[in-house]
Amino acid sequence: MSKYTIETTYHLPTYRQRTYEASTVEEACRLAREDDDWSDDKQDHESAGEPYVSGIWKGADTAYRGEAIPVPSQFGETERRKAKHFDDMLDALSDVLAAHDHPGRDMPWGTARNAIAKARAIIAGQRDPDAPERTA
Repeated sequence: MSKYTIETTYHLPTYRQRTYEASTVEEACRLAREDDDWSDDKQDHESAGEPYVSGIWKGADTAYRGEAIPVPSQFGETERRKAKHFDDMLDALSDVLAAHDHPGRDMPWGTARNAIAKARAIIAGQRDPDAPERTA
């Protein structure tokens, strides 16, 4: 049996509460975002993010000492999975639109179906569906 070093991470929200004097809500928000003094920050342990796998290396105690193994998508951070999958779905739907604009071209329904199935798995907090085998 193989050994793997796995790094898991979670995000811990850090916040501050300050009063800003401004003419509009937008100006107050801009002032807050531009304020780089976090000396009075607080950590919100009750709102910590989900743990996710942020690194994998083959062998015991090998973190950052060898070639990293790609983390399977379903073990990654959900928000990043959603963002990456948004790109995948955009590409799939763009292919559908492009095929629709060119009569006689095969519609890539399989690509769109796979993107939708993965999106549903991400939303449900489940593992990615098995990738379909590609035919040449």
